[in-house]
Amino acid sequence: MTKPAQLSDPELTAIAQAVGAQAVSRTEVIQPLWGGYGELFRAEVDGGEHFSVIVKHIRLPKPARHPRGWSTDTSHQRKLKSYRVEVNWYRDYAGQGGDASVRADACPMPRCLFVERRDDEILLVLEDLQTRGYHRVLQQAGHHEIQACLRWLAQFHARYLGVAPAGLWKTGTYWHLATRPDELAALTDTALKTAAPQLDALLSGCPFQTLVHGDAKLANFIFAKGGRHVAAVDFQYVGRGCGMKDVVMLLSSTLPPTDCERRCPALVDDYFRLLAQALSEQPVGTAARAVDAAALEQAWRPLFCVAWADFQRFLKGWSPGHWKVHAYSEALTRQALEQCAIPD
Repeated sequence: MTKPAQLSDPELTAIAQAVGAQAVSRTEVIQPLWGGYGELFRAEVDGGEHFSVIVKHIRLPKPARHPRGWSTDTSHQRKLKSYRVEVNWYRDYAGQGGDASVRADACPMPRCLFVERRDDEILLVLEDLQTRGYHRVLQQAGHHEIQACLRWLAQFHARYLGVAPAGLWKTGTYWHLATRPDELAALTDTALKTAAPQLDALLSGCPFQTLVHGDAKLANFIFAKGGRHVAAVDFQYVGRGCGMKDVVMLLSSTLPPTDCERRCPALVDDYFRLLAQALSEQPVGTAARAVDAAALEQAWRPLFCVAWADFQRFLKGWSPGHWKVHAYSEALTRQALEQCAIPD
């Protein structure tokens, strides 16, 4: 058995015991964590309820360099908070919201099995979604896969509508303006730079705030066979927000730039249809069940371009040549500036 980096045999034994198993029989590194903050690996265990578990081994000392060159203290502190938020999410929120026994499969996510914090490390042991039939991470998504992700987001937003983000990000998403001062300073698009606070305020102040996943890109969705059912992972940037933020992240990561203008309007329509259905399926007596889906859509739909412009603000400061900066994203940004009566 090849051990993951910097984990001793006693630590692996402790992981097994924490999930009611006798021993770890095999480990497989899945990927390093972004920015050099540790690694994600699968551990097969003998005995007990689980055949295998997923372990996120987080090492907190500041890495020497950032993959995109943003090795600043601001970046480091944001990353540290993101891991604390993720621990809080799995411990306090996942499986909660409404009637958890009824809603558990509406927007599947891993259950937290064990958390251990040390001075400069966190071990987060999660349910292995492969054991529930979710085993495919895709590089490209077809129509059925995008619909499955939109359905997951709609269910998630309905389930956590109005929930306070205690222990989470006060404002969700990894590109939130208050957490990206370095990227804003580097932004050369002066109209977008000037508009950034107003765009952020429109999203943060809109009615019907929910919890957003915060990084709803294709890589954070795991599909079951056939592509019509999906689960989500990676909740480092979950927090309060407008659901349009997650929809923008999903569509920007699944559609080729040349397809966005043609396909986005219908996919946004699909999201709102799925959201209305998800609201109607919430348990009777919950606040979400009482929400007027038409009123929510009226509040959120105009913010689709605003959410995209907000993401564009981050991208053009962080990596101006990024493939997600394209004609459609620029057109939506201009629409958002016009909608806000901000001259470009």
